Amino acid sequence: MTAAERTPGAEPARRRRGRRPGGADTRDALLTAARTEFAERGFDGATVRVIADRAGVDPAMVNHWFGGKEALFMAALDLPIDPSTLVAEVVPGDPDRLGERIVERFLTIWDHTGGGRRLAALVRSVASHETAAAMMRQMISRILVRRVVASVAPDRLELRATLVGSQLVGLGMVRYVLRLEPLASADHRTIVAAMAPTLQRYLTGPLD
Repeated sequence: MTAAERTPGAEPARRRRGRRPGGADTRDALLTAARTEFAERGFDGATVRVIADRAGVDPAMVNHWFGGKEALFMAALDLPIDPSTLVAEVVPGDPDRLGERIVERFLTIWDHTGGGRRLAALVRSVASHETAAAMMRQMISRILVRRVVASVAPDRLELRATLVGSQLVGLGMVRYVLRLEPLASADHRTIVAAMAPTLQRYLTGPLD
């Protein structure tokens, strides 16, 4: 059969290559697909190609809109954090003061970027939606375990990471969601002085 003889519309459907019309629609479709994939398969199991297939776009759109899988993950989680920047800011320095740097950076991100409202929304979502909870688990595992905790911890990386995560999530809940005083309005120095020693023990001290 010649091309002229083919019935119009009989050509197999193909995914549109390149940027499809409606840029915001493409970005939103990628975020929706990413949340599903990351929740179901975890960060390591999810692939850019499968996420793009779910969204119905070319895989190149992930780099176009987000710069890569990790940035897409953070965008899907809706956190104002660049993981590479975060690690570069807290890991270098005295290992015995890592707890201080983590708490200070946590507070700076949420208080100085207007991220407190986003954190409050995320914590509420984690409490009621399994997709958000699964993605938060991935963030704690991938960022805290592999990049921050592993840089100083002598053993039991997973346990140490989840203990650190419990402190930070708890701080976020009390300060930004419940807004429980006096913690809700306490200055950074007060909070760091109170919490850093506990985080430091979780990072490098004995757990038994």
